[in-house]
Formats: sequence, structure tokens, C-alpha cells
Amino acid sequence: MSTPEEAQSAIEKFDGSELGGRMLKVNMPVPRGERERGARNERPRGDRPRFGGNQGNKIYVGNLSWGMDDGSLEDLFAEFGKVLEAKVVLDRDTGRSRGFGFVTLSSDSEVQEAISNLDGADVDGRQLRVNVAAPKV
Repeated sequence: MSTPEEAQSAIEKFDGSELGGRMLKVNMPVPRGERERGARNERPRGDRPRFGGNQGNKIYVGNLSWGMDDGSLEDLFAEFGKVLEAKVVLDRDTGRSRGFGFVTLSSDSEVQEAISNLDGADVDGRQLRVNVAAPKV
């Protein structure tokens, strides 16, 4: 976009729309230091809690292939129940996967079924480690 008006038009057109089953957030950048400390987007996130909201049903997934992204991780666990959140952890400097992630399912029985079926499973040539996530300290 070559003008602020074109950027604003794109924001109005795409902000809040859905792409690939995910809600888009489109806005103007705020220079570092000008953003309110602790300010977050207050837009409702549908039926998904903020990540980490249901610690009891959170699964750690290790030894992920480098090509695995959030959507692929969600797809992998979807056959075992309702996926509330799926997140591949990225390196903050490079933006590349760190090789592990977390999945939150809606019930303990779904968690147990996913662990029993996927722990040790070969996915993209790598043997997954899947277990109940330890609480954040």
C-alpha cells in the first residue's frame, strides 16, 4: 500500500475476517514505546479461551518436525476431541519452531486418549513425545 488511506481501507476490509478457520487481526503498527504497557486486543476470541486458560487439559508435545505449525498441530489432535488451543512454540529471534508445542483439549478423557495414541507415534519422520503439560512456574 502506498498511502495511509489504502492501508485504512485494507484494515476495514480484512480486520475481523476469517482465513483458514482463523480470525484475522489487521491494524496499523504502533511504534515501540508508544503502545500502552500491558495493552491487549480486547476483541472476543469466540469459544477459545486465552492460551493456558485450562491448564488441567493441556498437553506437551515434543520432538515436532520443523515444518509443523499451529494448524497442523491442531489437525493432528482433532481426531481425539475438541481442540481449544494448539500452539507451536517459536524462537523469538528467528521465528522458527523450537520443536515443541502445547495443545489444550476440552476434557481429561480426550487428553488421555490423545496421549495414549500419539506418545511415541511417528509424525513426519519424528517420534513424538506427548504427555500432560507441567504447570508454569
